[in-house]
Amino acid sequence: MRSTEVVVIGSGFGGLAAAKQLAKSNVETVLISATAEHLFQPLLYQVATGVLPAQEIAPQIAEVLADKESISVVEGYVTALDARQKVLTYSTADGVEQIAYEYLIVAAGASQGYFGHDEWADCTFSLKTRADAVDLRAHLLDCFEAPANDDAAHTFVVVGAGATGVEVAGQIQELGNRYFTDAPATVHLVEGAGDVLPVYGGKLSAFARKTLEKSGIDVMTGTVVTDIQGEAVTVRTADGDDRVLRARTVVWSAGVKATPLAAVVAEATGCDTDRAGRLLINPDLTVGGRADVFAIGDMTSLDRLPGQSPVAMQQGRHAADMIRGTTVRGTRFRYLDKGSMAVVNRHNAVVDAPFGIKLTGFLGWLTWLGVHLFYLVGFRNRVGAVLSWFRSFAGKARPGFAQVDRRSARPEEPDADRANSRDMVESAA
Repeated sequence: MRSTEVVVIGSGFGGLAAAKQLAKSNVETVLISATAEHLFQPLLYQVATGVLPAQEIAPQIAEVLADKESISVVEGYVTALDARQKVLTYSTADGVEQIAYEYLIVAAGASQGYFGHDEWADCTFSLKTRADAVDLRAHLLDCFEAPANDDAAHTFVVVGAGATGVEVAGQIQELGNRYFTDAPATVHLVEGAGDVLPVYGGKLSAFARKTLEKSGIDVMTGTVVTDIQGEAVTVRTADGDDRVLRARTVVWSAGVKATPLAAVVAEATGCDTDRAGRLLINPDLTVGGRADVFAIGDMTSLDRLPGQSPVAMQQGRHAADMIRGTTVRGTRFRYLDKGSMAVVNRHNAVVDAPFGIKLTGFLGWLTWLGVHLFYLVGFRNRVGAVLSWFRSFAGKARPGFAQVDRRSARPEEPDADRANSRDMVESAA
């Protein structure tokens, strides 16, 4: 059986930050990831709407960590944990294997939550993985290429007006306004809270709502989904009235729940969980009664911290620093809030920065571009993203649509409108 000093589970922002921090002290580390790629999840909506090709937000983990000789990368799924014996069981393409560790950092992320209606997963689109974005992209292209009189195909419901929901709704509306103008999109943005981007509030939420509505989006706040059947989405409005929206596309971004691994870790360590299955970790990021097991990121709950990449990255570095001895063991994790931001649509974003700085519009958008370029992993990815953003936002190209597999399109011959829209997208890309 293989053994190592530290095992890190997950290659998202938290897991990658932890592994890189451990490498500073040459701590022997094995990173176990379900995929071979590091996914830049905040830009999944741009892949789904054709702004970016998928590979530009998913560099190979082995390439990202190529200069870290103390880190080994294994592609596999963790299936069991024996916390007392300090042994992990995981499945790979070659079979089931085990590994012994001294310390464990679990950063397995979260999956989409449906508020007790898991059956809705089969009739909606989520944006948690690269495959999710690629599937939605092909579906959106199919819908926009549908005949102009196919109202359901050109109607889109986005559930949840947090950052992802606002960004998806804004880009779908822009596809109808700027790219597929023969049959503009009808976009409904449904949010249970009283405003869009509710965690921002005030000036930023008001700006986002005004900008979305000005672009043509139907913003429905104080509204919840009560049923989804086929192409009929039933919502209950703030007035208590039921309304049926006829749409072929429902994008769900309204909730999260822990991945199944959280339950495995909870049982093995005696850690409690919340209603969403997230681990209720200790202030120093340890789990249950174990001082050698840490959990970070979206699969955890601590001090009502948001499920955002900066939180996971700071937690990953904090856990790694305690393991490598640069921070005293048991030190409470304290999050340094560097601000939040969200794109509303082309040339418009909101930024809630430290020291009370709040930016909107074009200046907010430029700030968003700069920050995301800084965090994109790898020089090649930064260059590719800049080129794609320039073609999409300064011009009218959608480079990502060129990647859509035409074999997955509807089998019938396209009519004239669909053929024209297809030619436009492919020539621009």
